[in-house]
Amino acid sequence: MPATTRRFARNAKTAAMALILAGLPLCGGPAKAEAIKIGTLRVAAFAPLFIAQDKGYFKAEGIPAELTFFEAAQPVAVATVSGGVDFGVAAMTGGFYNLAGQGALKLIAAANREHPGFETQAFLVSDQAFRNGLKTLKDLPGHSFGVTGPGGPPVYVVGGVLAEKLGFDFKTIKLVPLNTMPNINSALAGSKVDFTLSSILGAMSQYVAEKKVHLLGWVGDAAPWQFGAVFTATKTADDRHDLVERFLRAYVKGAREYHDAVTGPGETRKDGPNIQETVKIVAKYVEQPEAVVAKGLPYVDPQARLDVKDILHQIAWYKTRGLVKPEVDGGKIIDKRYVKALP
Repeated sequence: MPATTRRFARNAKTAAMALILAGLPLCGGPAKAEAIKIGTLRVAAFAPLFIAQDKGYFKAEGIPAELTFFEAAQPVAVATVSGGVDFGVAAMTGGFYNLAGQGALKLIAAANREHPGFETQAFLVSDQAFRNGLKTLKDLPGHSFGVTGPGGPPVYVVGGVLAEKLGFDFKTIKLVPLNTMPNINSALAGSKVDFTLSSILGAMSQYVAEKKVHLLGWVGDAAPWQFGAVFTATKTADDRHDLVERFLRAYVKGAREYHDAVTGPGETRKDGPNIQETVKIVAKYVEQPEAVVAKGLPYVDPQARLDVKDILHQIAWYKTRGLVKPEVDGGKIIDKRYVKALP
């Protein structure tokens, strides 16, 4: 073999070996990344997801992500089951648990939870009810409660957490379904309903400033609970373990970064060194001014650990209201292959 040919062969072999060591195919360019879709809502509660997406943590795991935004939590669950999105990050509702109870969904991590010292959701009272004596949380029995629907998170907070804690009968409270938060805000400001749970943002902040609405307390202080979670279709959890693990590594990295930006010693609310950058990222995804976002930053566990005890309690309480079917097994919804439980 001529010397030139031998040199060419050696060079080609060296180049091929370099490609193999780099993890690249010998032809056709770099390996194609596996794109995913994540369903969620434009609310600050899901800040870790926005941090992970904005900083490229999903892309770094080889799963570049596209966020798909919904107007409510239940459609996120439905889209996850149908394959419209690969993962969901949203609040838990009675409807979610019914769907998951059919074997279609698995919880794999935590999103935010209401935690003492974090002023995200508030107990708010109309001016008329306030002047008529509704001035503490113990005064809630016998009053009307503005909600979007009968199986939403605020209903569980009042009936499943606060009523049990304070010892009052939830049946004495009249639920008034109003479908949307703007409807609830208007009804509360006009004293059409007595109280609700809401963040103090947008129009509600103005109503509070004008004393049309009064703040009784913060949910995190009075009724801590697991608000949101991360979930995927059961088929994905069973058949695509590597994909789920890569997703969770990216998500938890975002959770840790967010936690450290807003949380101090003892898991108290305190700005960290990256608070300005964090607020800016969250504000971009929720499409709210940074000053507004900074007032209601939620608590997130740095390891995205799930409050399993509260999830099981939610399911049990919804069953007592007839909002979750008796046969739903909470233990089967929580995927222990992925979930890290809160101690």
